[in-house]
Amino acid sequence: MCMLTERNHTPCILRSVNVLPCGVHGSFTQFSFYHLTVRYTIPIIQNESVFIFLQSSFPTIFMKKADKHQKILAGAVKVFGNKGFFNARISDIAKVAQVADGTIYLYFNNKYDILLTIFEEEIGKLIVDIKEAIAKEQDPREMLYIFALKHLELVIKKKELAEVLQMELRQSSDPMKEYRITKFVNYVNIISEIIHLGQKSGVFRQDIQPGIVKRAFFGALDEMSRLWILNPEHNYSIQETAKAISSIFLNGISTSPADKEP
Repeated sequence: MCMLTERNHTPCILRSVNVLPCGVHGSFTQFSFYHLTVRYTIPIIQNESVFIFLQSSFPTIFMKKADKHQKILAGAVKVFGNKGFFNARISDIAKVAQVADGTIYLYFNNKYDILLTIFEEEIGKLIVDIKEAIAKEQDPREMLYIFALKHLELVIKKKELAEVLQMELRQSSDPMKEYRITKFVNYVNIISEIIHLGQKSGVFRQDIQPGIVKRAFFGALDEMSRLWILNPEHNYSIQETAKAISSIFLNGISTSPADKEP
């Protein structure tokens, strides 16, 4: 929703925007609209009390906003990864992002807001990526391998981001507790969903508890990720590691079934 002001300063709230190509017929006027304290004057078509942005004007403004938003987040990932969250300053992020210190406060309230936005967006991307990949599979065992592979790939493809996720999710501050309870659980629950699917199809044992399995499986991946962040040199590939962890959980480590329960 944007606040628009006509030449006579009459306020108008734009709740939905229809973008039309240039050259359409209508009554042209100019509007000034304020976004993040910046005043923009752009041509608008007024037609039957509906205000319509011209296609040539609308996208540029909000693309600039999105670019700065992403630059700040990318800068924050680098700073948090190098200095740690608590040692990082807003000025450090602004310098890396190449924006003014005050600009950051136009997009985020504080460091915690930046950190939680990073988690929200990046974990969200990972959830979408994994769900799209496992949707192409029918075998729950292969789905577990895909989850393991996607999780471990983050360490290689986005090392600084993986480091931030690894370290800061372990913090005991109230914002992080709230995030772990609400958002991050959606990511880990993909594992239990796979286990439930395997139980329904008869692939996995009925006596195992998905809640325990998801934490144990994620814990193994999390520990391996932590090891690789601390020591980037390792003797096995991401694919080999994902396959090995999946195999241990699917087949155990015994050469033959145990004779009795522990």
